[in-house]
Amino acid sequence: MKSIFSITRSKLEEYFLSIGEKKFKATQVFEWIYRKGVRSFDDMTNLSKDTISKLKEDFEFNELELIIKQEDELVKKYLFELKDGHRIESVLMEHDYGYSICISSQIGCNMGCAFCQSGRLKKIRNLEVDEMLLQIMSVEKDLGERISHVVIMGIGEPFDNYDNFMDFIRIVTDPYSLAIGQRHITVSTCGIVPKIREFADESTGVNLAISLHAPNNDLRSKIMKINNAYKIEEIIDAIKYYLDKTNRRVTFEYILLKDVNDTEKCAKELCSLLKGINCYVNLIPYNETENIEFKRSSSSQIGAFYDILKKNNINVTIRKEFGSNVSAACGQLRAENIKGE
Repeated sequence: MKSIFSITRSKLEEYFLSIGEKKFKATQVFEWIYRKGVRSFDDMTNLSKDTISKLKEDFEFNELELIIKQEDELVKKYLFELKDGHRIESVLMEHDYGYSICISSQIGCNMGCAFCQSGRLKKIRNLEVDEMLLQIMSVEKDLGERISHVVIMGIGEPFDNYDNFMDFIRIVTDPYSLAIGQRHITVSTCGIVPKIREFADESTGVNLAISLHAPNNDLRSKIMKINNAYKIEEIIDAIKYYLDKTNRRVTFEYILLKDVNDTEKCAKELCSLLKGINCYVNLIPYNETENIEFKRSSSSQIGAFYDILKKNNINVTIRKEFGSNVSAACGQLRAENIKGE
């Protein structure tokens, strides 16, 4: 049986038309579920008994089970268990502009980035639409407040789960659902070039971030397997296509790894690579884990790298750090509490 949280309003309209009902009932159902928080079709008092009976035959309400919650001053990390027993994690961050949640899009990840804890546990399956959406709804319920910003850069590669990801976007931005603004949502990809181009054609208004982490192919191929399939030049061409189609600035994520990609030479190469592109670079201090050999760059080296980009007119920030007292690295909480995977 399909989760009611997995269906977009337009697909629900198609469903109602297919059973001889008026399509406006899809909006009524959305209002009951997302505006009024109803969790039973029987409570939808403006629907007929026959309509309710049909909905109960074809759809179900489901939820995530909270297994662990870790808390720091400005961050909460959640480990959820799915109906099939697999586990995923989400991270809530408090900013001066509101609450932002980082959600997962897959159980495990096949991208195999050498520095990433998530990639050590291989992909088991894609998350369904409801399993992505319910991460937000479950955390909002725990928090008792509205989440205003969403980033899809937790466990998994969202563009490797593209169709489910796009339906998730359509639901989460729907004015009758969570109504989160498109420009308050960011999706991060390690560089699946055909999907970058396809996403450009969607014209969603959702922000795009590229996990780059190296300024040349030799280095990037050593730390990111995806570069063996899609070289940096192909990614840059796809980004230029995206910029032409959307006129939206792109973010390049760059994790700084001690004595690997944090040198003056790397910084200057990165400046040359990104010259003239409407973008900004988000420098990320590395969260070390016991299982991976990479080390965090020193504060002085991070500062020096930042200064080189700044002097070359590259818009650059250093990511604010969260979660020093929780399992901070993406995938770390799940890895520490794995169950049957």
